[in-house]
Order: sequence, then structure tokens, then C-alpha cells
Amino acid sequence: MTKKIKVLCVDDSALIRSVMTELINSQPDMTVVGTAADPLVARELIKQTNPDVLTLDVEMPRMDGLEFLEKLMRLRPMPVVMVSSLTERGSEIALRALELGAIDFVTKPKLGVRDGLIQYTELIAGKIRTASQARLLPGRAAAAQRAAVEAAHEPLLRSPLLSTEKLIIIGASTGGTEAIREVLVPLPPDAPAVLIAQHMPPGFTRSFAQRLDGLCRIHVKEAEHGERVLPGYAYIAPGGWHMALARSGANYVAQLNQEPPVNRHRPSIDVLFDSVARHAGKNAIGMILTGMGRDGAEGLLRMKQAGAHTLSQDEASCVVYGMPREAVLLGAVDEVSPLNEMTRRVLAHLRTFGERANRV
Repeated sequence: MTKKIKVLCVDDSALIRSVMTELINSQPDMTVVGTAADPLVARELIKQTNPDVLTLDVEMPRMDGLEFLEKLMRLRPMPVVMVSSLTERGSEIALRALELGAIDFVTKPKLGVRDGLIQYTELIAGKIRTASQARLLPGRAAAAQRAAVEAAHEPLLRSPLLSTEKLIIIGASTGGTEAIREVLVPLPPDAPAVLIAQHMPPGFTRSFAQRLDGLCRIHVKEAEHGERVLPGYAYIAPGGWHMALARSGANYVAQLNQEPPVNRHRPSIDVLFDSVARHAGKNAIGMILTGMGRDGAEGLLRMKQAGAHTLSQDEASCVVYGMPREAVLLGAVDEVSPLNEMTRRVLAHLRTFGERANRV
């Protein structure tokens, strides 16, 4: 028999602890080894049960989830999935938890709706499986801070051709929020437009965009249907919506739709990449970052076949080396790069392109 994933659930609600236990124990490959009403009890249970994955409530008495997570990642690092209420405060805290080292987050289950609980079971089980296989990367927040300092010395591109025609396209999943931050922070304010598909539920992408906007020299926002795609901006696909690139005359525009999920995701990276292959071709640079599964791999191949330059994050710097590996195996990748070098390589490619264009 395959060893089961041992899960410890921490939540101040007895009802949520009971529901989480039932949902997780219904899976053949995982088991709840304990539950705790607050982090102080959880601390003792971690010593006793040695869990593989911790599910951690965001807002709790005695010690909040962030304070406990910070201590945990310093003293006893382990995979953590944050369980958050769908509130503005909850989404802010969940994003901060990812900075501190949590692998992923999930909203709390909606009780009393059978079909909803069935879907939630698949969601939480998938995130626990991914977390159990994830690579812990301590010091991600510090790395992002270093990138911000280095970004102040990144020279401008200063090429109208680059700004108006070139696009940077990014796809990411588990571990992607911090990877995206590390890519965006060094970009100069005259960088080409950036379009991003990050697997994230509704209610969190706006907070994610606002958080990045305060850190970056480019503007970062949640994408809106029909808006013009402009240089110096990054557009994040809203949770629960596909985002695609389209043309309106000489301009690029973002289009949003709620067609069925692709590769079980909405937003889907393949949907974005395929649209970029059709409408931008060689003017695009495609990047596939950390994440489980294969969403984006085939789309990146189609971008490469359309003339785009393509990069993937290397295994050592990925929280989960799934999507980048699939892209490499398909032959969709021109460059494999450590995360901390990806922006530099993109900018180098843009400058080379600009120099060639200016010589023509």
C-alpha cells in the first residue's frame, strides 16, 4: 500500500474541523492525523503526529495564522495550505501567507450544498496532494526584496517599437504568486505590456494585483473586458474568468469570458497562450512558471511555432516543477532559466530585438 499523506487541520471552528476531516478522510491517499482549534494546540500536535501537510485557518484567536506560519517556517518548515474566508481581509492575509512560505490557499467550504462539497473535496484534496510534493523555498520574501533593490538600477528600454509591439506573457500556478512578483518587480516602467494567467479563485486576483502594483515600477491591475493593452502595465486574469488577447485595429485588447474550464482551470494558461500565438506571433515573449499539471505547455508550443521567444522556470527554483517540465518535454521552450534570472534574460532579448530593429 502507498503511504497516506498525513494531514493536520487547524481551524477555530469545530464544524469546519469536522467537515475538513470527513472530506480529507474520504480520499484513499490521505488521512487526518489530528485537528487543532488554535496554533498553540497545533504546535503540540505537530510534534506528536509529524504531519506531511498542514491546513491552516487564516484568522484565529490566541495567535493568528500569519504569526504561527512565520514561526513555523522558521523553526519547523513544512508544506502549508491556508484556508481563508472569502473576504478582502482574508485574501490579503492569504497572499501574505504565500510570501511567508505557504504552498497554496483555498477558500473555506460552503456548507449545506452537496454538489458544492463534492467539488470542494476535489479542490482541497488536489491542493493537499500538490503541497505534499512541493519544494519548500525559504526566504522567498527576502529574495523579492533583493529584487526590488536591484530593480532600481535596471536601465530603461527606451524604444517605442518595443513598447507598442512587444508583449510579455506569463502563466503560473502553485507557487506562482511569489514567482510572478520576482519577475515583475525588476521590470522598468517602459516595459512592454504583460498579460498574466495565474490559477487563482475569484475574490483574490484584485488583492493580488493591488499588492503587486504597490511593489512594481510598472502598473499592475486586474484585467477588464475590452480594455486596451498598454505598455508599462501588467494585466492579471480575474479569478473565474478566461483572458485572451485580441486585436482592435492597430491595438491589442484584453477579452474575458466564462466559457468552460480548460485543463480544469479558469483562467486557463492555454487559452491565453493560444490567443497570443494567433494575434501577436513573433512579437510575444512567453514564460511558463511553477505549477502542477500541464496547463500552458501546449499553448507555449503554439506560441513558439508562431515565432515567439519562450522561457520556462528551471526545476530547482520551482515550488512545483510540473507545467515547466511538460513544456520542456514538448519542445516548447527556447530557454530554461532560474527564476532570479528570468527577467534579466527577457530584457536582454528585448534589447537585442530593439537594436536589430533600429539597424533596419
